Amino acid sequence: MNLDLPQQSTALAKQAADELGAAQDKAELARIKSSYLGRNGSIAALLRAIPGLPSEQRRDAGRAVNEAKKSVEVLFMERQEALRGAALSRASQVPVDPTLPGRRDWHGHSHPVTQAWDEICDIFSSMGYSIQEGPEVETDWHCFEALNIPQGHPAREMQDTFYIEEKVVLRTHTSPVQVRSMLSLDPPMRVICPGVVYRRDNDLTHTPMFHQVEGLVVDDRVTMADLKGTLSEFARAFFGPGTKVRFRPSYFPFTEPSAEVDVSCVFCKGEGAGCRVCKDTGWLEVLGAGMVDPAVFAEVGRPEYDPDKVQGFAFGMGIDRLAMLRYGIGDLRMLFENDVRLLEQF
Repeated sequence: MNLDLPQQSTALAKQAADELGAAQDKAELARIKSSYLGRNGSIAALLRAIPGLPSEQRRDAGRAVNEAKKSVEVLFMERQEALRGAALSRASQVPVDPTLPGRRDWHGHSHPVTQAWDEICDIFSSMGYSIQEGPEVETDWHCFEALNIPQGHPAREMQDTFYIEEKVVLRTHTSPVQVRSMLSLDPPMRVICPGVVYRRDNDLTHTPMFHQVEGLVVDDRVTMADLKGTLSEFARAFFGPGTKVRFRPSYFPFTEPSAEVDVSCVFCKGEGAGCRVCKDTGWLEVLGAGMVDPAVFAEVGRPEYDPDKVQGFAFGMGIDRLAMLRYGIGDLRMLFENDVRLLEQF
């Protein structure tokens, strides 16, 4: 379709209205909703296209796509209610034998990790971040060397990498997507990169496969204050308005200065005394962050990312850990055992 994004958004909303209006049952309605509003749906594709537009067109394009998204959501809810009303009307015309035992239908729902993933993406999307994804099988350069982690660097020991072959790995973090974003997008840039990652680890709080989301902001004037404000706002949006946030100095190869970020314990509300989860401290570590090391911009090798002209900050967090804290799950492995007794609680 040779149209600009606002025109595509309008056309897509009209097309969705026609399809939703013709839907005859819940299954068809769900399929149509997923094709437009799902993570890989048509509207998500338009959102991913916005960062590639000239900067003067992004605001109007973003507004048009968001209006189309809201329009489809409203149409979906209206059609859902219409189908429910029609079903109730038909049911009222069928004789009912009250002596028969009730029949319980099986209802599926989103996994708690998926719920946390979607909410994180929604929070950062509302701040103007676009969502980028990349391959799970990565080159050594994208996963390590472009991020200031050369051969022999001790951080490679920390990552416990799965190697496919000498220069090909299962990604240990979603930071390679940040590198790919810098190679394909011009600053100013504001992206988050959710996805699956792999490390050689398996215990109460680690699994060999888990989910991570990382963020990257690059512009000519980005400061540590911007990073602190962004992550404080995220923590309050995800854990609740009363959540406290603190930053502790740390080290990561690809950021300088770097910080670990803690939030007030969601179990004892920051009181600490007698809480086994936060070990009486009142704080829980949730993510790492920092200002992008100029060596990373230099390794990207594009003049648009000249370390003397741009600055940026990056952050990363485990989606599974955030889901554990949000829903009070004590063992990370429970999220992957598919025990219906656990999943039915969400």
